[in-house]
Amino acid sequence: MQAVQREIAQQLKVQAPFPDHAALEEEIARRIRFIQDCLVNSGLKSLVLGISGGVDSLTAGLLAQRAMRELRERSGDDSYRFIAVRLPYETQFDEHDAQASVDFINPDERHTVNIGPAVKALANEVAAFEGQHAVSRDFVLGNTKARMRMVAQYTIAGAAHSLVIGTDHAAEAVMGFFTKFGDGACDLAPLSGLVKNQVRSIARYFGAPESLVEKVPTADLEDLSPGKPDEASHGVTYAEIDAFLHGQPVREEAFKIICDTYRKTHHKRVMPFAP
Repeated sequence: MQAVQREIAQQLKVQAPFPDHAALEEEIARRIRFIQDCLVNSGLKSLVLGISGGVDSLTAGLLAQRAMRELRERSGDDSYRFIAVRLPYETQFDEHDAQASVDFINPDERHTVNIGPAVKALANEVAAFEGQHAVSRDFVLGNTKARMRMVAQYTIAGAAHSLVIGTDHAAEAVMGFFTKFGDGACDLAPLSGLVKNQVRSIARYFGAPESLVEKVPTADLEDLSPGKPDEASHGVTYAEIDAFLHGQPVREEAFKIICDTYRKTHHKRVMPFAP
């Protein structure tokens, strides 16, 4: 079991557990430099990130805002900007958490794009939905919401000459828990390789409210199951996923679920098939 865990962890470039506070600080500084280098090397001056209300976008936003602040201080160039975007589908059930996240990050700019009208307009034009069960239609449109959110972010990024930040990390990557060409699309992924508990540790380092740090993770993409916890979809807990990725013992059932899901979602983690 451990050999399989090590192989998967290596493929996902999983970050080892932080042995102490100094190691946490060092890793945060490394990821901030990564964000800065990506932006400077691109020749652009701003970053765009959708803020959902969950700890992943909160943490990515905190890293991005710190990166921009340091770039401004170091260069004397005030044109470096971080743009936080709210992307609700009509009225989001946990909008208060999303707004609390944006407020805590305190970005240089705030934008809001309601994706509801665009998703509904597209759904009304798709003849393939005819005769489908409501649950199947709801699941497909959940992925459409994720892709529409990324369309909105890239539209803002194009207008503002920006790079788009993604929030994928190792605990989601191993489960393929992202929408292909939706939230899985981005220009840089500063949380890559981290497990869920490490993402939370970084948010805590910045002093984020515990209510946001420990909020139950949810993709919240399905109208028929609003706020459905990620772990209900996984069939395992994030604690088990984290332990698996760090080579620690897990239940045999959890091991099988994670490995099977990893294999089934391989196509999400690679470039499109080509001859």
